[in-house]
Amino acid sequence: MSITSAMYSATSGLMAQSKALASISSNIANSSTTGFKSTGTNFNSYINKTSTIDEQTGGVLATTYRNISGQGEIQSSSVSTNMAINGEGFFVVSEETADGTVAFTRNGSFSTDAQGYLSNSEGYYLYGWALNANGTVAAGNKGSVDSLVPVNVANIKGTPKATSTMGIDANLPSDADTGDSFTTDMEMFDSLGVSHSITLSWTKTGENTWELDASDPVMSSDATRTTGTIAGFPIQLSFNTDGTLASAATVAADGTTTAADLSALSFSVDGWTTGAGGSAVALNLGTANSNNGLTQHASGDSTPSVSVETTTQNGYKPGSLTGTTIGKDGIVRAVFDNGETRAIYQIPIATFANADGLESVTGTTFTQTAAAGQYQLRTAGDAKAGTVTAGALESSTVELTDEFSRMIVAQQAYSAASKVITTSQDMMDTLIAMKR
Repeated sequence: MSITSAMYSATSGLMAQSKALASISSNIANSSTTGFKSTGTNFNSYINKTSTIDEQTGGVLATTYRNISGQGEIQSSSVSTNMAINGEGFFVVSEETADGTVAFTRNGSFSTDAQGYLSNSEGYYLYGWALNANGTVAAGNKGSVDSLVPVNVANIKGTPKATSTMGIDANLPSDADTGDSFTTDMEMFDSLGVSHSITLSWTKTGENTWELDASDPVMSSDATRTTGTIAGFPIQLSFNTDGTLASAATVAADGTTTAADLSALSFSVDGWTTGAGGSAVALNLGTANSNNGLTQHASGDSTPSVSVETTTQNGYKPGSLTGTTIGKDGIVRAVFDNGETRAIYQIPIATFANADGLESVTGTTFTQTAAAGQYQLRTAGDAKAGTVTAGALESSTVELTDEFSRMIVAQQAYSAASKVITTSQDMMDTLIAMKR
């Protein structure tokens, strides 16, 4: 190998170590960047051999690679819409809110912008599947990114729900006299979300027997306005000698009674003056031979009364959005002030056969390549896809101790290569001096 060849080899070493140092510098600079994937440098020996004179010129080629598939540590965040993927896969994002080119990222620093879209620190919008009212994906082809829409959590309106189940947990006073009657009130909602009040009448008809009746509903805000016609009452109730509920029977208009299953009691309301549709309500008074629901025990008061512990019903008026929650399955749920919780989006996880083959757009955002393979849209936790952790962020995969070790090695190799240059220069100077 000639002196010139030695200089060329040393120069390739300087260039290779410079590239390694650039990689190290980028990693250290991004050691706190959310979702950043560290880069490394591969060194490949390069030999240029000329067989006629059996001369070999040595050198090195350096190439930079990124460990895109590496998992960073998951750290908690105070922002509920921040997300981290625990396992394989990427969020699907785009720089546009409509008809934009999709990209893939692990940077889950999503927060709500002025228009209600979830975007991360790099300005990319999060995409997901829109869900129907029943919680199923609205799109027909879940396998294509064309089925995705930008996730927007603004302008989501709460919907009313008609009461369809009603329950009461109360004690009827066993020390009341036969013929004594007591009243309690319960609230229910029609299909338009209007609140109504129903008065329940409890009359002791004999030893361990009671009759439950109900008045037509009235407007909760105005008790003088009757708003519908109730049917399904009265109901006869029998209690065991230990005070637990024994059985029930419905009473027809002609006074005939029919035994009824406690688990199948119900009533209806028709003719709502609010314009709502008719209501059918399952009535839960408790389980036979148990102390849940209705009981009949002594009140211990000089003036007995019905003691109501709790009443339940599942209807509600239209509510206002108070926030969102995100589950491990990637489902985004809207939470309303009326108690309603509704699934509105599902965030897919995109996986690749070779994630390390993705092309970098920015430090944490990538695009699909032939080397990476075709994307697969999966639900979180399905097969290869990782789960979603809300209120958390994935930290950078950079390990500073490793980077400092690489820096020392690169510095030493660079210094050694520079010595070859200076030594070669000295040798050239010696040759020139010989001619003189």
